[in-house]
Amino acid sequence: MSGRDDTLPLRHVLTVPTVPASVRLVRETAEMTFAEWGIGASHPAVGPALLVLSELVTNSVRHAAVTSASLTVTFASGTSALALAVHDRHPYHPGICAVPGDDRGGLAAVAEVTASSGGTCVVRRDADGGGKAVWITLPL
Repeated sequence: MSGRDDTLPLRHVLTVPTVPASVRLVRETAEMTFAEWGIGASHPAVGPALLVLSELVTNSVRHAAVTSASLTVTFASGTSALALAVHDRHPYHPGICAVPGDDRGGLAAVAEVTASSGGTCVVRRDADGGGKAVWITLPL
């Protein structure tokens, strides 16, 4: 997958406050969005996607709320991939996603689930260095 916008024509963006209740809201929005796109709850990518999404939003709520009043979640899909991104404005950049077996906390769990599902994980720093987005891509 090239990551170009035209390869993932289905897109939904959600901005929520960086508070614990947002974890549930993001997860429910993801389930509804995926269903609208024809990716039902029984699809093998949905469970891992929801788990990863919950972990990433929880990490932002726990660690970024001090400097980032909101976080933005992007869902995108095409015929062969489902992509998710969680963006916050906390300046800490964890580097690349942890490799499976690494014990660096939440990103290690994200990396483990993503890798075991055949997906990819990338952390992208904002141009101004004041935030980052964690992008997950899972095969459909």
